[in-house]
Amino acid sequence: MEGIGTVNVGELLEYNKVVRLRYFECFTRLSWQQFIENREASFGSIRNIFLHALGAADYWLDFLQKEKLFSRREYDDYRTFQEVKDYMEHVETRLHKYLSLHSAGLQEKYIVKSEEKDAIIVTAEDVLIHIFEEEVHHRGEIIALLWQIGVEPPPMEWKEL
Repeated sequence: MEGIGTVNVGELLEYNKVVRLRYFECFTRLSWQQFIENREASFGSIRNIFLHALGAADYWLDFLQKEKLFSRREYDDYRTFQEVKDYMEHVETRLHKYLSLHSAGLQEKYIVKSEEKDAIIVTAEDVLIHIFEEEVHHRGEIIALLWQIGVEPPPMEWKEL
């Protein structure tokens, strides 16, 4: 389509990083109780949803790199904003390192199992787009939860970055 630029997956993940940090800063203005309160959402609390999105990225980075660095901590094991921030920084470091080392190999193919247990061939880029999409999906959920407690979410428009 004429006039439409292309965006690469690295730019999408960088966008997520900037917005993720804004959301984390917003969370630190909540009380810890507001952050961990079960709100009957997909993973209960705002903390758990945020950690789930980070965990998904961590898990898929293990898959792409054949590593075992994925955090096995339970959500309730994160007892301070600093512990959540440390995990966020761990995942961001892994994403940055992966992209800097493998940006030329994003078409490398992998086999994954679908929910129906069928073998599906995906590229590294497909996996990274899934990481992006997973976070955006859960960010929408967090936005709704913040609105429910009267907190305005931080700005996140693409062009504001």
